[in-house]
Amino acid sequence: MLAFTAKKLLTPAGVIERPLMLVDDGRIVEVAARSGQQVPTGVQLYDFGDYWIMPGYIDLHIHGGAGYDVMDGNCDALPAVEQFLVRHGVTGYFPTTVTAPVDLTLRSLERLANTIEDRESGNKKEVQARALPLGIHLEGPFISHERRGVHPPEYLLKPTLAMFERFWQASRGRIRVMTIAPELENASEVIAEAARRGVLVSLGHSDADFATAQRGIAAGARHATHAFNAMRPLGHRSPGILGAVLVDDSISADMIVDGIHVDPPVVKLFARAKGHERAVLITDAISATGMPNGRYRLGSFEVDVLDGKCTGPGGTLAGSVLTMDRAVQNLMQFAEWNLWQAASTASRNPARVVGVANKGNIAIGADADFIVLTSEGEVRRTFVGGTECAR
Repeated sequence: MLAFTAKKLLTPAGVIERPLMLVDDGRIVEVAARSGQQVPTGVQLYDFGDYWIMPGYIDLHIHGGAGYDVMDGNCDALPAVEQFLVRHGVTGYFPTTVTAPVDLTLRSLERLANTIEDRESGNKKEVQARALPLGIHLEGPFISHERRGVHPPEYLLKPTLAMFERFWQASRGRIRVMTIAPELENASEVIAEAARRGVLVSLGHSDADFATAQRGIAAGARHATHAFNAMRPLGHRSPGILGAVLVDDSISADMIVDGIHVDPPVVKLFARAKGHERAVLITDAISATGMPNGRYRLGSFEVDVLDGKCTGPGGTLAGSVLTMDRAVQNLMQFAEWNLWQAASTASRNPARVVGVANKGNIAIGADADFIVLTSEGEVRRTFVGGTECAR
């Protein structure tokens, strides 16, 4: 058993001043104010002084980092990405595909499923040394030509139950998030089936009008992918998909808060519309994250990176080099939210919207995936399953 204390700790019920958290066998067994509580005899105490203890971050949308792409067949790719993630406070993530030839996508889904299963059944200490893949995010090929962004147009597909089933079987049911454009033929049918299987269906890369977006929500979509990017613009007489997403309280939505993809005042607007419960931070990070300027891979194509901006063919934005700790700090600044409000959009909220049990919260019975932060949101320590990760 291990004990942890700090200046403050964030729980689902609120902030505890001078807390005491006990961890045993990778799970949280007690959380309380330290006042009046005794550290059990023989238990090692970690005292983090004036820092905060927060739930570990969870990234629903990430293509890579540290020079590696998650669709890369290189056996070193995912371990390198996972070691990079924990340095920025991410304890769980959803490796995200990009539109590619079907055979490449199927192979990538199978490899990612293998990795997830290996991590679940492997050596416990090794599993806890890095960020954990919690499922797969299928971004493309069921997206709009008009709003495809950098996704190669020649590999886009119309959604069908048969094609979804091929992806599902290749992933062995590990697809947990799927981005889809609701205006495509048969989209509602595929949305309904994916939702029935427990997939978080996310509307995105879409040119849908308001009514069509509402039909996607009625079919089972519960989320929206990188709000304002790769979507029909919000119009005051034609609200489109963004109007549906922003006003519907049953829908959560995520955003890339790097100051490049969305201007800070619009980030503030988004934060006000979706609130502390339904706003989610993502990075959409690519292999170039944490690397110098240059040319990098994103799926089957190349992306140029210069001074924090990633561009693909034609100068289109192609993911980001954002890290989650920076996204939280940016949200604090742009939306004028405090640390615990901003951090919840990167921990509690993504865990809740995707339905990951025992993640994203510091509570009795939850996995001991947590981070130690300064009051400004800088990551100092990262723990997965109660084990500290090397930085």
